[in-house]
Amino acid sequence: MDARILQILRQTAQHFNDNHAQAYLVGGSLRNLLLGEPTIDWDIVTAADAPTVARQLANKLGGFYAHLHEKASRVVVKQQAGETVLDISPLNGKTIEDDLRCRDFTINAMALSLDEAVRYLERVKTPDAVLTSLEQAILIDPAGGFADIAAHRLRAVNKDVFKHDPLRMLRAVRLMMRYGLSIEPETQRLIALDAPLLKKVAPERVHDEFYAILEPGGATNRLRFLDELGLFTVIFPEFIPARGMQQPFPHYWDVLEHSIESVGALERLAAALQGEIRVLLDEAEEQGIFSFEALRSPRVKMAALLHDIGKTVTYATDQEGHIHFYYHPQAGVPLAQEIMRRLRASTQDRRFVQQVVAHHMRPGQLGQDGPVTLRATRRYFADLGPVGIYVALISLADHLATMGPQPLGEAWERHLGVVSVLLTRYVRERETILPPRLVTAEELMRRLRLEPGPQVGRLLDLIAEAQTEGRVSSKEEAIWLAEDVLAIDEDAEIADESSQTENR
Repeated sequence: MDARILQILRQTAQHFNDNHAQAYLVGGSLRNLLLGEPTIDWDIVTAADAPTVARQLANKLGGFYAHLHEKASRVVVKQQAGETVLDISPLNGKTIEDDLRCRDFTINAMALSLDEAVRYLERVKTPDAVLTSLEQAILIDPAGGFADIAAHRLRAVNKDVFKHDPLRMLRAVRLMMRYGLSIEPETQRLIALDAPLLKKVAPERVHDEFYAILEPGGATNRLRFLDELGLFTVIFPEFIPARGMQQPFPHYWDVLEHSIESVGALERLAAALQGEIRVLLDEAEEQGIFSFEALRSPRVKMAALLHDIGKTVTYATDQEGHIHFYYHPQAGVPLAQEIMRRLRASTQDRRFVQQVVAHHMRPGQLGQDGPVTLRATRRYFADLGPVGIYVALISLADHLATMGPQPLGEAWERHLGVVSVLLTRYVRERETILPPRLVTAEELMRRLRLEPGPQVGRLLDLIAEAQTEGRVSSKEEAIWLAEDVLAIDEDAEIADESSQTENR
């Protein structure tokens, strides 16, 4: 136990004693001590007026007071070595036992008087010693949480815990993951029964819990477990038609399984990348245009999960019975936008997922008709910028999830080659494929007397391509090129009008 934290807890216990107020260490703090896990926030409940006692405690400790919710308060003590957080709440009920019986899981429904907690923390030196000592302590445990801790078992306090707060169903999966617990069968049954109630929870809370579930490695297993419990399609009803929706060869999984598998494929790819692509990504990270940490983030995993969401609305079969998903990237964009909006995802996350959904097929398609051209590379990164790196890697994960346990063949090697070419040109030759603009939109409109509109964007793209290919290298040459293009367009328009006149 850190001596600094222990001293703060001693002072806190003394403060409650001086105010003749009983205080208990509860919830996650006590759970973590029993599991031998680090404790960050110290959860304390008291029969006294929590805000008043907390304000006084903040003054005594030289810390800061913050109102959390209802009557709960937070005291933050900042020191050079770090900060200590004390969350102080009033009893929920008349007694500590009443309070504990209102909690979510038995491992969170134990309490120890703050005085007892301090005494035992003073004596113990290792997490194992904490377990041994607390076994002998006066532990308040009306729901049998200590036995569940010993068995590494997660069990609901009662049959109504998820009705009182449906978010607890997602929290159960997060706690299972975080502490290596097993959810006991009756609790699983209750979750499956109450799963539809998750729709009543504030989207921001669902977002935070779901992102926490996605973040660590092994997310595919947790997504499957959410699906087994009936929670996955409550969060993502758009995936309901994906279950059992078959895909053409070489797809091994249906649309739902493929989408979930893509998250795991991305994790494996991030861990196993070697050779030239790994060297290029290391260089990109040094340049600040890529991050391995970001590649493993919930945002990128969300993009992998949703990349094929458009298939759910574009499934079709032709006269020969062949399955098609024509234009599914385009169809997927509004669906992904709605999902991310509904989850109250950040603007940055929404835009990233939208770009992946819209462009995830491009890297795989670029090498189908021969070597990747400079023009195609320029257009790809002109559209996507650094996000193009992540799109390329997600396209590889998509390929892996397509094949499943089937052996990878020439198509995989070709796909790797395309991604290597794209990364090489963007990481090492970026100024060549994306040189600074020779002329701005405003100057082009002024010089050529153009109105704002798509025509200006088209001219800028043509100038950029010519610049990449070395056909123009100055502002005047760029203007001349635009003038030539406009003249050609005008001649074509005149010829078209003449043809229509003759036909009449």
